[in-house]
Amino acid sequence: MDIETSALVLTVRAHGEHGAIVRFLTPAHGLVAGYVRGGKSQRLRAVLQPGNRVALALHSRVETQLAAATVELSRSRAGLLESALFITIAEWLTSMTADLLTEHAAHPRLHDALEGLFDAAELGVSPVEAAAAVARYELLLMSELGFALDLGSCVATGATIDLAYVSPRSAQAVSAGAGAPYADKLLPLPALLTGSGGPVTWSEVGKALHTTGFFLTRSLLTERHSRLRAARDRLVSLIARQVPA
Repeated sequence: MDIETSALVLTVRAHGEHGAIVRFLTPAHGLVAGYVRGGKSQRLRAVLQPGNRVALALHSRVETQLAAATVELSRSRAGLLESALFITIAEWLTSMTADLLTEHAAHPRLHDALEGLFDAAELGVSPVEAAAAVARYELLLMSELGFALDLGSCVATGATIDLAYVSPRSAQAVSAGAGAPYADKLLPLPALLTGSGGPVTWSEVGKALHTTGFFLTRSLLTERHSRLRAARDRLVSLIARQVPA
């Protein structure tokens, strides 16, 4: 196997005395992993920061062998390290993506969404918009992995307006009128998840993450993936501090 491509650094794990096993997200090849010789060196540690874009070359003699990887920095996202929120966002998104995707299954929409989110954060998008993008990315990732939420119309009436809830049982939208008698049993559907709202608020972000978190936990963050919940809990806790009492 020989691959040369641009890639986003997702996770880095020390291996041996000097090297590192790194997982990358690529536009055409999806999730790939490689052994980077000298990956623990000071020079390469700066390159192999989650969120950085690199020029990646992978080589292995057989498909079942861990590929040897060489990297050159294309774009540093060092600016993300200046904010506790952006550090926590990057930690959650990169670890989730690396853990849940199957290697060599292409997910170009996920790659582009993650690249766009990191670009926007680096260019100064507001913290609340960055946090909203996390919920949208979670929604997209669930869809890519076969666990899409149906948020286009009310499951009870077929209405496409005034959607206010999500049914935890069917993962479908429910209108405000149809859902009112069962509001305490339904999940919130803030406009940022449907793309139909105005300015995003911290309160909306909190509601969106509550809803996406329910379905993530039920469908994907199970068994060996349950260890990912700690990273998400740290992010949700940080965001909760921004929501007005």
